[in-house]
Amino acid sequence: MNEQAMDTVTLLLDNDESVECAILCILPVQGKDYIALLPLDDEGDTDEESRVFLYRYLETEGEEPQLENIDDDEEFEIVADAYDEWLDAQEYEALDLDALGLDSLE
Repeated sequence: MNEQAMDTVTLLLDNDESVECAILCILPVQGKDYIALLPLDDEGDTDEESRVFLYRYLETEGEEPQLENIDDDEEFEIVADAYDEWLDAQEYEALDLDALGLDSLE
């Protein structure tokens, strides 16, 4: 994964453990927003082998963004599919840039 400066968020898990995560994307799905988070290792780098966390993302003007668990299995599957599509698009764009010799352009 590209180690550019990433926005991060600290999650407090049910067992009171805190986990620093990189924000991968915010996905609009069926009129709601969801966020994909990837845990960081002790050095602050992403671990592509880690499990991605998906949450419902609520942003209200003037307030801190809120994350909610996705408890409904059907809703979670829809969001996971949207994340997979986003990930495929990212990989396709990287391949396309490589093929054009543009992978080092910023």
